[in-house]
Amino acid sequence: MNETAVNATFSPALLYINTTILNLTNLTNFTNITSNQNSSFLAITYGTTRATTAITASATTQPRPQTNSTLLSTVATTPANVVVSVNVPYMAAELVIAFLSTVGNLLVCAAVGLNRKLHTVTNYFLVSLAVADVCVGALAIPCAILTDTGIPHNNLYLCLLMLSVLIMLTQSSIFSLLAVAVERYVAIFMPFRYHSLMTPRNALLVILVTWVLAFLIGLVPIMGWHKTPPDSGYCFFVLVVDMTYMVYFNFFACVLTPLVVMFLIYAQIFVTVKHQVRRIAAERGVAGGGADGAANIKKEMKTATSLFLVLFLFTVCWIPLHVINCFLLLCPTCPVPLPLLLTAIILSHANSAVNPFLYAYKMKSFREAFKGIFLCFRGVRDGED
Repeated sequence: MNETAVNATFSPALLYINTTILNLTNLTNFTNITSNQNSSFLAITYGTTRATTAITASATTQPRPQTNSTLLSTVATTPANVVVSVNVPYMAAELVIAFLSTVGNLLVCAAVGLNRKLHTVTNYFLVSLAVADVCVGALAIPCAILTDTGIPHNNLYLCLLMLSVLIMLTQSSIFSLLAVAVERYVAIFMPFRYHSLMTPRNALLVILVTWVLAFLIGLVPIMGWHKTPPDSGYCFFVLVVDMTYMVYFNFFACVLTPLVVMFLIYAQIFVTVKHQVRRIAAERGVAGGGADGAANIKKEMKTATSLFLVLFLFTVCWIPLHVINCFLLLCPTCPVPLPLLLTAIILSHANSAVNPFLYAYKMKSFREAFKGIFLCFRGVRDGED
């Protein structure tokens, strides 16, 4: 009897075979599989759900090791025998992030909507960012959980749409951050043209354009840049989404390039503001006065610092997962521990939940608006009691 045990654990970003990453672009060319005369063992790590299949076959001749292609074909063509179980800690973490992201960013939107002092162009872009984060918590994370279990079955375009939701929302967040950086650049380097350029109407137009572009970028896989769907019909990220799209187009072109531009903008802002502060301090020492100018510059510097921190946290949260995708494509034999992968996924999603806490901690106007909402809500509850 030739017994083969196939143990597969699915995760959103990569496959392991005996602690070695499997390059899915060429499933039949991997070599790190342990086999012997009577049995073969294939271990694939690819996410947060588990599928286990036991296959037995009788042989009338001397048993021989089963080939890689036969093993993979068996897994792909026997979906009825796959038992899917949920990684409870991972799912619990995702649900907590989804709740915090949805509630926290709805609070940001409410604060800007209810407080006229917060009706600024900068905050309009922050509301666009908050809307994207609300959608991450309410839509993208549930879609990610479903696709981690292989749902939907045998529906390629719905599968691609669900997998593309997070890509769209991430891209919208990046464009919102870029709009904030450009707005800060105009405020500091072109102060006399700021009010003519950064009008509420122009801000809404920019927000509309950023969402349309993000939507189109996210739909690229549906337009044809995807892998041939597996025979099993299961909807798993690395079996459907082409890693060349994720690395070369999504990461290098649509994520890394805007991030580099934003860091250069903030670097120039900080250097320029520092020089202006020194110049005003020198002028005050010679002629006196200039207190109003110094106060305005310090205020702009504080705002820019807070907004740069939002950008910095976004980068810290998302870069690790993109680096792992690069390893998948460019270094298929490089091992990546599964706990590291799951941490990178959770970290990327957690970015959607941290901004409201950052606003409350660093921005006095948001902190006061949040307090007003809580006090109002508490007053309504006390009145009902």
